Amino acid sequence: MPSDCPIPSEQPAAIVTDRRKFSIGLPESVSGGESRFPLTPEAVQELVERGFAVRMERGAARSIHYPDGRYESCGAEIVERPEALGCDIVIHLAPLSPADVELLRRGAMLLTFLRGKKYTPATVKALLQRSVISVALDCVKDKRGRQPFADIMAEVDGRAAVSVASAMLADAATGKGILLGGITGIVPCEVTIFGSGLAAIAAAHSAIGLGAQVRLFDDDVYSLREALRLLGLSAVGSALHSHVVEGALRSADIVIATAMGRSYPIGRELVGTMKRGVLVFDLSDNPGDAFPSLPVADLSFGAKQLDGRRHCYINAGCTVPRTSAMALSDTLMAMLGEILTNDGVTNALKLSQGLQAGVLTFLGRPVNAGLARLVGMRPLDLALFIQMS
Repeated sequence: MPSDCPIPSEQPAAIVTDRRKFSIGLPESVSGGESRFPLTPEAVQELVERGFAVRMERGAARSIHYPDGRYESCGAEIVERPEALGCDIVIHLAPLSPADVELLRRGAMLLTFLRGKKYTPATVKALLQRSVISVALDCVKDKRGRQPFADIMAEVDGRAAVSVASAMLADAATGKGILLGGITGIVPCEVTIFGSGLAAIAAAHSAIGLGAQVRLFDDDVYSLREALRLLGLSAVGSALHSHVVEGALRSADIVIATAMGRSYPIGRELVGTMKRGVLVFDLSDNPGDAFPSLPVADLSFGAKQLDGRRHCYINAGCTVPRTSAMALSDTLMAMLGEILTNDGVTNALKLSQGLQAGVLTFLGRPVNAGLARLVGMRPLDLALFIQMS
C-alpha cells in the first residue's frame, strides 16, 4: 500500500437507544375542593429536559396565574382535555369524574390526593375498569418511611391557615379589625392549636411571628416535647386535659385542629363556650370531623368571613395555590425521575416500597382498603402480588 494512501482507523459511533418517551398529562382541576396545580413552568422545563413529553390542558394553570405561553416556552404542548388525560402519567390532585376516567389510557398512572377527598363508587369502578394504576401522592413514602408530599402540604396548610385567619381578623368590614399582636400595651390574640406535627408547628411559627400567644395540645408527649423545643418559650404546651382545653377554647381568637394520633372531636358544648368571632380551621386528614357541629366552609372557593356565624374552614392550602405548586414541583421531580430511571411505572413499583404505599388501584384491583369497601371488593396485597409476579 502506498505511503500516501489514507489508513482507515476506528472512530467512536453514537449509540442510539430505543427508549420510549413517557408523556405526562396536566389537565385542569375541575372538581370542587381543589384549586391547586401540581407543576410550575420551571418544573415542566426540567421534566422536558429529562426526556418527558408534557401535555397541558389549555388554561389549566390559571389558578396559579401562569399563562399557557409560559408553559409552552418551557417545552409543554398545550392541548385539549382529552389529550391531556390520554397520557402515560396524568397528574390531577382531586378525584376525577367517571367521564374523565374513561378518557384515561388503559393501564395509565394517575397521580392524585387521597386525604380529605371524597371518592365515589362510580369513580373507583371506572378506575378499575380502565386498569388504571392510581397513586395517592400524600401516602407515598421515601426510603426513610417519611411522607414527603403529605409533609410539605401540611407545612403549607399550617402557614396558610394563620395567614388567612390574620387577614380575616384584620378586615374592618367583616372581621374584628384587629391584628394578631405585636403592639406595645395591647394584649395579643390567642391561638389554640390541636396537634404537634408539621402543620401545627408551621401554624405556631406563623402565629408567633405575628405576635400571638400560642397554645399547643397533644397527648403524644414526645411529639409535643419536640414541637416545643423547636418553638422555644413562645409557645405553651399541654396534654389534652378537659378543663385546660375548655379554658383555652374560651379565650381563643383562632382555633386550629391538625392531625393527631387519636381523634379528638370538639363537640357542640365546647364550641358553645368559644367567644364570638372566633375563627376555626380543620387541617386534619378528615377535614370537618374535628368540629362536627359546625358547618364547613371550603377555602378552595375563596377566603372570606361568612355571615357572622361560626364555620369550620377547610382546605387552607388552596388559598396559596402557587406556593403549593412550587412545593409539589420540588417533590414530584424526584419521583418522576425514579419512574424514568426504572423505565416505567411497573418497574418503579417493584423496586420502591415507598411508591407502593401510595397505590390506590392497580390494574383492575383495588389496593386501598377504603376504596375497596366503596365497591364491595377485597383489597389486593400489592407487595405480595409484586413479589409473586
